[in-house]
Amino acid sequence: MNRFCLFVSIWGAFSFSMVSPAIANEKLTLKRAVEIAVENDPWLVGSTHRERATLSSSVVASSLPDPVVNIGLANVPTDGFAFDQEPMTQLKVGVSQMFPRGDSLAIRSRQLREQAAEHPLMRADRVAKARVQVSNLWLEIYRAQQSVKLIDEDKALFEQLSDIAKANYSTAFGRVNQQDIVRAKLELTRLEDRLTKLRALEERATGKLLEWLVRDQNYPSQSGFDAFSRLTLPHALPEIKNMGQNMRTILERRDQQSLAMVLNQHPLILSIEQRIRASQTGIDLAKEKYKPQWGVNASYAYRDDTPDGTSRADFLSMGVSFDVPLFTENRQDQEVSAAVSLSEAIKTDKRLVLREMMSYIQSLYAENERLMERQALYELELLEQMQEQAEASLNAYTNDEGDFAEVVRARIADLNARIDALDISVDLVKTKIQLNYYFDTNAGIPLSQIGEQQ
Repeated sequence: MNRFCLFVSIWGAFSFSMVSPAIANEKLTLKRAVEIAVENDPWLVGSTHRERATLSSSVVASSLPDPVVNIGLANVPTDGFAFDQEPMTQLKVGVSQMFPRGDSLAIRSRQLREQAAEHPLMRADRVAKARVQVSNLWLEIYRAQQSVKLIDEDKALFEQLSDIAKANYSTAFGRVNQQDIVRAKLELTRLEDRLTKLRALEERATGKLLEWLVRDQNYPSQSGFDAFSRLTLPHALPEIKNMGQNMRTILERRDQQSLAMVLNQHPLILSIEQRIRASQTGIDLAKEKYKPQWGVNASYAYRDDTPDGTSRADFLSMGVSFDVPLFTENRQDQEVSAAVSLSEAIKTDKRLVLREMMSYIQSLYAENERLMERQALYELELLEQMQEQAEASLNAYTNDEGDFAEVVRARIADLNARIDALDISVDLVKTKIQLNYYFDTNAGIPLSQIGEQQ
C-alpha cells in the first residue's frame, strides 16, 4: 500500500470535516437567551405585584381607623316598656373615634413606602443575576457542542488511522503490529465515551437553561421554547465587554476602600441599604409607643315627653379617653430594643455581603488574568506547536521513520490542546460576565426590565 496515498486520503478527510459546518434552523445567541429569560421570569412579575401591594398598604396605614357608631335604648322600664313612663328612658346615638399614638400613622406609612422601594432594586439585582446564570448555562452548552464538533472532526481521522493500521498489519507492511491495531480501536472507543459524556453534559445544561427559557402555556404569544427543545448555538463565542480601566486599576492596587465605594452602588447593596432605612423607621415607630393613644366620643340621648305632655330635655355627652404608658420596661422598652437589634442585624448583613463580594471579585480578577495569559500562550505557541508535532509524526510514519503509536499520541495531544483552548475561552467569557455582574449590572440587559427606586 502506498503510504503517500494514505497520507493524502487522511488529511483530505480531515480537511473536509473541518469545513463542513452543521446546519441549524435556528441558533440561540447569548443575548437572545438573556432577553427571553428576563422576559419570562415570573419572579420579576411577582416582585412588581408585591411592590404594588406594599404601596397600597402604605395608603391604608396612613388612614385613621373608622369611627364607631352606636345606637341603643337605655333605661327602658320592664313593667310596661313605655318609652315615656320613666324620665331616664332614652334613645341614645353615639360616635367614637380613636387616634393612634403620636405620628405612628405617618411613620408606618413611610416605612411601607421604604419597603416598597426595595423591590425595584431587588429586580435589578435579579436581572443581573439571571444574566450570569443564563450565560453560564449557555456557555456550558456551547462548550459541550463545540467539544463534540472537535472530537467528531478528529474521529474521522482516527478511523482512517485504524484502517491504515489494519491494512498494513494484514500485508505485513511497515512496523505495524497487533498492539497498534488495539491502540487505534481503544482510542476510537475512548472518543465515543468522551462524546457520550459531552452529550450528557449538554443535555443536563440544556434542561437547566430551559427552566429559564420555557414558554408559559398560559401565554401562547410569549417568546421561548418548548420544555423538550434542543438548542443550537452559534459557532463563535460572543464578545463580552471588559471592565473599565478605573476598575482594573482599583483591583490591581487592591484598593479596598475604592472598591467598597463602587460596590455601594450595586443594586444588591442598595436594596440592603433600603432595608436598613425601613428598619430605622421601625425604630421611630417603636418609640411612638411611649405616647398615649387618644380617643374622643360624643352621644346624643333623646327622651320622650311625660305622659301629661311636659317636655323633657335631651342629653348630650362628650368625652376624651387615653391610655397612660406607665409600665414600659417589659413592653415599650423591649419593642424599641427589638427594633434597634433588627436594624443592626441588617447592617451586619450588609457588611457580610460586601466582604463576600470583595473577596469573590479578587478571586475572579486573578482567575481572569491567568486565563488571559493561558489564552495568549495557547494562541501564540501551544496550538501551533501541537499541530506541527502531529504533522511531523504523521510525516515520519508516512516515510516509515516513525511509530504508529506516536502518530496516535500526537493526534490525541493535538485534540486535547484544542479542547483545552476552547475551555479557556469559555471560562474567560464566564469570568468577564461574572465581573460585569459587580461592575456593570446593565451589560446586555434590556433597560425596560431595570427597576427604578420609588
